[in-house]
Amino acid sequence: MADGTKGETGSETDDKQLPATVPDQFSRNLVTAIDRGMEALARMLDERKLVYGPYSAPSEASEASHALSEIMKYWLSEPEKFTQEQARLAGDFVELWGRTYQRFLGHEVEPVAKPDKSDRRFADPEWEENPLFDFLKQAYLLTSHWAEELVEKADGVEERKKKRAQFYLEQITTALSPSNFPFTNPEVIRTTLTSNAENLVEGMNNLLADLESSGDLLKIRQTDMSAFKVGENLAVTPGKVVFQNELIQLIQYSPSTETVHETPVMIIPPWINKFYILDLVAKKSFVKYLVDQGYTVFMVSWVNPGPELADKTFEDYMREGVLTASDVVRQICASEHVIPIGYCVGGTLLATTLAYNAARGDDRFPAAGFLAAQADFSKAGDLLVFIDEPQLDAIEKMMEQTGYLDGSRMATVFNMLRPRDLIWPYVVNNYLLGKEPFPFDLLYWNSDSTRMTRANHSFYLREFYHRNKLARGEMELGGQRLDLSKVKIPIFEIATREDHIAPPDSVFIGSKLFGGPVRFVLAGSGHIAGVVNPPYKEKYMHWAGGDDSPGPSIRDYETLEDWIAAAEEVPGSWWPDFDRWLSAKAGEQVSAREPGAPDFPPIEDAPGHYVRA
Repeated sequence: MADGTKGETGSETDDKQLPATVPDQFSRNLVTAIDRGMEALARMLDERKLVYGPYSAPSEASEASHALSEIMKYWLSEPEKFTQEQARLAGDFVELWGRTYQRFLGHEVEPVAKPDKSDRRFADPEWEENPLFDFLKQAYLLTSHWAEELVEKADGVEERKKKRAQFYLEQITTALSPSNFPFTNPEVIRTTLTSNAENLVEGMNNLLADLESSGDLLKIRQTDMSAFKVGENLAVTPGKVVFQNELIQLIQYSPSTETVHETPVMIIPPWINKFYILDLVAKKSFVKYLVDQGYTVFMVSWVNPGPELADKTFEDYMREGVLTASDVVRQICASEHVIPIGYCVGGTLLATTLAYNAARGDDRFPAAGFLAAQADFSKAGDLLVFIDEPQLDAIEKMMEQTGYLDGSRMATVFNMLRPRDLIWPYVVNNYLLGKEPFPFDLLYWNSDSTRMTRANHSFYLREFYHRNKLARGEMELGGQRLDLSKVKIPIFEIATREDHIAPPDSVFIGSKLFGGPVRFVLAGSGHIAGVVNPPYKEKYMHWAGGDDSPGPSIRDYETLEDWIAAAEEVPGSWWPDFDRWLSAKAGEQVSAREPGAPDFPPIEDAPGHYVRA
């Protein structure tokens, strides 16, 4: 681990003058930073630690080369068109040179290229005010947009290969942004001069510390991991663990109202992440919101599996997870029914369970809610980039050795889906500016990854993502052929407009597979922020409609965009809409239930110990 030696800081200076006031300290710090950087590079290139498995740098570089070679083959076979595209880029650069020259002469000119409003890489004023940095910014934007258009215009390349090329091109163009390099980022240059290069020393210390704690894949810290502790300032809604087995702990939350709805609610979170994204802090807690609205709320907390659970299958997660938990909930509450709510892959498991129960005539679930969950994976977005036979074989080979897929690998995949937001800002902040990451509860959760059992994860990737068997009506579990059209109960389905994990188009078409009435809601923002959007924030917006509720039914529209055009935009959180739907399904009021029952005495306080592992 890095020895933590601090860089030497000179006296305070005027930022606008940017003087290196103590040249000898600047030089010593620069030499120290280079020395630490070489040490970090040696560690990254150490053959004893270099991994070539799925999602590693060598593996992804190979995939990128293969994907982009398909695009190059097309353009090399169309030399006349390629020449036209090159001429177009050259023309844009001639225009950029001309306008930059006018700026150096003191004239005001319109930019040739502008970053998106959401692009925070160029927020520093120097990117616009300084003609040199403005030129670098625009040159980068022109070139990256041109490259993206080359992929889009490669008409002879099949759509799946084009999507792979677009994904890997985004990784490359994002990495090559001038904001990511110390000599082309004005904020880094300014900080380096005013701190006498102490920022570079601290940055290399941060890099060495991350390498030391990362294992075989570099895990860049996105937040101050010491600022949070599960059960102390995260996942603090009062409750008790009332049941556990090898796969789950079941939490029952304490009531905050004198009466509650008769039918209890059970949340099934993803096992790819930990459940407390729905119970971060009191103001953001979906769990607390439901408790405060007068529901008896249960939460499935999945185990973080080790090699001993390697053979636990998707069907085991259904039987020992959803079905066993719902049996316990019904016994504790003396209720025939329970309303399940599935989030992300927890929702995919729930959809599978509903189809399984429909095939058996099991009516324990009178209604169900889905939060950003897919049932049809034909439009599953960029994650499909990682799903083909060679990559699946490589993943399964890796899992054969360990019994599980390590959470760091899935975390790497999710970060690659949004490199501009989830990778490079932290490279700049931590390693170039030498700052500690800011405490942020959501990013702490994002870094608190879990493992996935070999058998379950292999089934999930192959049968859902690769073969899409549930949507096609070809999946069998427990001797039952699963058909979502036989699921006749009321469904509440939420999609989020900017979701990169469960794309809204995918959720939209999957919602149509159910045979009962569906209330579909599209929320603003993405997979996390769009779901965890409490009413007090008065943030984002949503659109809603249903077969048996106000607003347009999704069954009347072929595409999501057509449905949006017919739906009314409602400002703020979707939670109250869900509460109205849920309260109509959850029965009359009964006396509030304290956690546990004679046959299920409390085991420990919420959030339990599975989530801490």
